[in-house]
Amino acid sequence: DFSKAMSQAGTSQFQEVIRQELEYSMKVELDKILATAPSNELEHAKKDLEGFKKLFHRFLQEKGPSVDWGKIQRPPEDSIQPYEKIKARGLPDNIASVLNKLVVVKLNGGLGTSMGCKGPKSLIGVRNENTFLDLTVQQIEHLNKSYNTDVPLVLMNSFNTDDDTKKILQKYSHSRVKIYTFNQSRYPRINKETLLPIAKDVSYSGENTECWYPPGHGDIYASFYNSGLLDNLIGEGKEYIFVSNIDNLGATVDLYILNHLMNPPNGKRCEFVMEVTNKTRADVKGGTLTQYENKLRLVEIAQVPKPHVDEFKSVSKFKIFNTNNLWIALSAIKRLQEKNAIDMEIIVNPKTLDGGLNVIQLETAVGAAIKSFENSLGINVPRSRFLPVKTTSDLLLVMSNLYSLNAGSLTMSEKREFPTVPLVKLGSSFTKVQDYLRRFESIPDMLELDHLTVSGDVTFGKNVSLKGTVIIIANHGDRIDIPAGALLENKIVSGNLRILDH
Repeated sequence: DFSKAMSQAGTSQFQEVIRQELEYSMKVELDKILATAPSNELEHAKKDLEGFKKLFHRFLQEKGPSVDWGKIQRPPEDSIQPYEKIKARGLPDNIASVLNKLVVVKLNGGLGTSMGCKGPKSLIGVRNENTFLDLTVQQIEHLNKSYNTDVPLVLMNSFNTDDDTKKILQKYSHSRVKIYTFNQSRYPRINKETLLPIAKDVSYSGENTECWYPPGHGDIYASFYNSGLLDNLIGEGKEYIFVSNIDNLGATVDLYILNHLMNPPNGKRCEFVMEVTNKTRADVKGGTLTQYENKLRLVEIAQVPKPHVDEFKSVSKFKIFNTNNLWIALSAIKRLQEKNAIDMEIIVNPKTLDGGLNVIQLETAVGAAIKSFENSLGINVPRSRFLPVKTTSDLLLVMSNLYSLNAGSLTMSEKREFPTVPLVKLGSSFTKVQDYLRRFESIPDMLELDHLTVSGDVTFGKNVSLKGTVIIIANHGDRIDIPAGALLENKIVSGNLRILDH
């Protein structure tokens, strides 16, 4: 046992030496990069690289999955409240004064690349020519007009989306919404083999675009604080932010949740509220809220030890998942940021660049900080508050007659007999938005649809109706044109179907 202990001590000493060497090499490389910064960018680049250095240090310290599976418990009953209970309290007469304490923050760092678009995802048209950003501005403007309030919109951009977003913002200069932006950090991608940055200088245009990345939305706390905007908003009397992904069309300001935050029934305010919703079989990957060391904690699939992944995905044990709609106290962010006390697990995201080089990027997620805040709460909200548009299959749902649009908000049509959305799977011919749009002359009637699968070279004519389960498969080399006015109910269509114009 003694020799085993000695060899273990030797191993950990050896690992410590390697760790120190890696950290030193990283510091040398980062100093070289910083030396290339022009004087007007120096301060900014310094802050970014300092933040990255901290993250890299933690990455070298942590080993293996970041949760001990044995410590995971179900959250206590009262730590996740049903939305109905919160809504049942009703609204006070002075809801406007409560609204005036709110800031809406949208995470706007993502590009539309997964849907074949260049530029910010928030500028993709989703409904009647309106983009994600248009709908967001309309929602807040409607709120401000209805209650005579001044709820501002804050966009967290990344270096990928900042320029394009700022150009578009000019068009809202006359709307009744103050719009602010700040940028999340810009961190260097690391070569997977050497664990050193692939960037040689601070520039991020041309060939260098692939050298840098925005480090996930967990970066919001430091960037918001560093931008000075956090202090300005606190100075204006703002108390809470409502944070959500810009592509979640269900994430509108909810007055009942806001009232619960500002006027808690037990008199003790929450610093952090996470909206969760019930899992369906389509949501196996979403993070879930658990009780861990007497704190509410978000556990993501990447943190789960391999043998427990299936258990984590099960709908019976972990019934809810995080929608990433979060309500957070501004004063708490300031306090924790100043104490350097916001603790988020590191997500190691491997990528392969166009030239074939394997890199990793170190990221964090905004919801993971829940365990650092006092008096956190989960609220189990209706599924309608989670309506993300990640693919053209999602886009088809929100463009269809399943939803109606009112003041920037989408609501499920009352004509739909059951409240769940159909399962839609469009094949690879539909992945890019422009291809998808070319294949539909008009969006089909989907009010009575349960399930749609489309694969291969398929086009839809005008005024098609889809009901029940519809599967359309054009084999390789075949093409299927669904004729205008067709009604497909519980049908499988395969083979070759060309409609010729006579």
